[in-house]
Amino acid sequence: AAGAAACAATAKAGKRQARAKVVRAAVAEKVFAKMPATVKPGVVTGQALVDLLNYAKENEFAIPGVNIVGTGSINACMEAAKKAGGPIMVTFSRGGGQFIAGKAADNTDDAACIAGSVAGALHVRTVAKLYGVPVILHTDHCQKAWLPWFDGMLKANEEYFEKNGEPLFSSHMLDLSEEPLEENIAICKKYLERMA
Repeated sequence: AAGAAACAATAKAGKRQARAKVVRAAVAEKVFAKMPATVKPGVVTGQALVDLLNYAKENEFAIPGVNIVGTGSINACMEAAKKAGGPIMVTFSRGGGQFIAGKAADNTDDAACIAGSVAGALHVRTVAKLYGVPVILHTDHCQKAWLPWFDGMLKANEEYFEKNGEPLFSSHMLDLSEEPLEENIAICKKYLERMA
């Protein structure tokens, strides 16, 4: 009797797993079936990013953005996106970049913050396609005091672009909301001209 109960439990578990796979496949098919042709698995930039954001707006859904602190959290975000069948935004903060580089790393002129963020972004670029989901690589809320970090992210973008024809990151957030309006606009103008 115990053997029959164990067999029945195993059969039930097998059916649940099969149903779960069908549901996950249906979710992925539903979300990705109408994705714009420019949007492919991996990091999206340029026109593919614009198309993905417009698609999300038109279909009234948000793309989750998660602040990460290491390859474990990066991979967990992409795994969750794969299971849910949708795109994900992997977001690097200045502190998250420093955490990736390590507490003991020299952070003179934000060197560790920059190196950790770049290392994390390169990790995403290396493995994102393996998860089969579009990934937006984003840097989060850079205030005026953190502009050396922002400069490092832009330098990494420019160097990556020179070699690969696209920037390392999909997008950056410059948040100068604590500064006087005139200064905010002047600093933003300088960076927007650089990024144009």
